[in-house]
Amino acid sequence: MRVATPTELALIDQFSAEIPVRVGALAEELGLGVLRSTLQPGISGQIGPSDDYAAGYVIKVNRHESKSRQRFTIAHEIGHYILHRDKIGLGITDTVLYRSRLSSNLEVEANRFAANLIMPMPKIREKLLVVGRKIDRSVAKEFADIFDVSADAMEIRLGLR
Repeated sequence: MRVATPTELALIDQFSAEIPVRVGALAEELGLGVLRSTLQPGISGQIGPSDDYAAGYVIKVNRHESKSRQRFTIAHEIGHYILHRDKIGLGITDTVLYRSRLSSNLEVEANRFAANLIMPMPKIREKLLVVGRKIDRSVAKEFADIFDVSADAMEIRLGLR
């Protein structure tokens, strides 16, 4: 696994300070292109080489999926760029279950990166202090709206699943 550069870490910290995290803007700051595209059924996203963008890569997300799903996919593909750039090669295509030709460990790493990026625990803890009640599905739904993620993703992040 590759380690993020100090510049990449600073950008991630900067963008994670504002909720919901603007993942498309972060990708662009990293020099990545982001295109909403019609992808084959069952494909959520891709990252591959492109001479059109400063970093040399473009992320494509399935425009037919929900906005929250697209946001997670962009974060997931940024994870591949940050953590697995040396393994992208001619490209990585991720299915709706975030499976690709990469090992399941690398997909888990990209998923963890994405969850940490769009649902940063310091911000979740901050919101929990304000809510001041037991964590349950209603809190997960409320937080999902605030963080602009799916209720399922937030339930997992809050340890309800």
